[in-house]
Amino acid sequence: MEIIPVIDFSELDGEKRSNTMVLLHEACEKWGFFMIENHGIDKDIMEKVKLLMNTHYEDNMKESFYNSDTAKKMDINEFIKDKDWESTFFIWHRPNSNINDLSGLSKDLQKAMDEYIEQLIKLAENLSELMCENLGIDKDRIKDAFSGSVGPTVGTKAAVYPQCPKPELIRGLREHTDAGGIILLLQDDQVPGLEFFKDGKWVKIPPSKNNRIFINTRDQIEILSNGVYKSALHRVMAMKDGNRLSIATFYNPCGDAVISPAPELLLPNCVRFQDYLSFYSKTKFGDKGFRFQSLKNMANGKEEAFKAEK
Repeated sequence: MEIIPVIDFSELDGEKRSNTMVLLHEACEKWGFFMIENHGIDKDIMEKVKLLMNTHYEDNMKESFYNSDTAKKMDINEFIKDKDWESTFFIWHRPNSNINDLSGLSKDLQKAMDEYIEQLIKLAENLSELMCENLGIDKDRIKDAFSGSVGPTVGTKAAVYPQCPKPELIRGLREHTDAGGIILLLQDDQVPGLEFFKDGKWVKIPPSKNNRIFINTRDQIEILSNGVYKSALHRVMAMKDGNRLSIATFYNPCGDAVISPAPELLLPNCVRFQDYLSFYSKTKFGDKGFRFQSLKNMANGKEEAFKAEK
């Protein structure tokens, strides 16, 4: 069984910072998913959100789900390819919130979610800065790229994957990668089901004990990092025993944001091969990374820097 990377954020402020940053970089580069602990979010608020979400499901969603067309398809006894075994709703937080407009949400749940999201956004911004530091780009690159005209988009998909009588006939959520930026997942601490694809096999993600937050990077991070960081394929399996709670908050670009690879991460471009060979002949036994960076400088018109490096 694969051991999922766990990043201890409390070690970012001490002598273990360098090692922790290496672990974070490897998790983003080689996995595309990991857990973080000691993240600074109020654990009482997290527990309250989970309790109130489960209560909301029982009081407002459970009956209608088991009376839905999806649930009734279980009687056909054939694998269902076009449906997911989930009961879900969306909350928008930024740039505008709709939490007060959603029917059935208790005032306690609204208040707890607002308090949780305020803390979670700070964590998402901190995480984005750490990713940028590891990539060697400006620490605000992700945040600025995501901001567009109104700032990053933040929303939550609140889902329960109900107890399923025939889990072999349907997925909780079909295989996919995520379109956006960063997912910060507050998930069930008892019932499993989440799986990520790595190195040709599915890795089972355990329930999140001790209020660890599960992170996965999405398509826009892979684009911005020029493929250094990965957006991983994942799915949720339907489970026969128990309901699985999933509170997945996404930190995304706004709708008019244009995402492209950070220029610092691009390989040299617009350099003639003859020029490359000329420079290569002088640096053949040197570091390739230094050579590429020098040629990037030349391609970007930084002639003086290029001459100095030669």
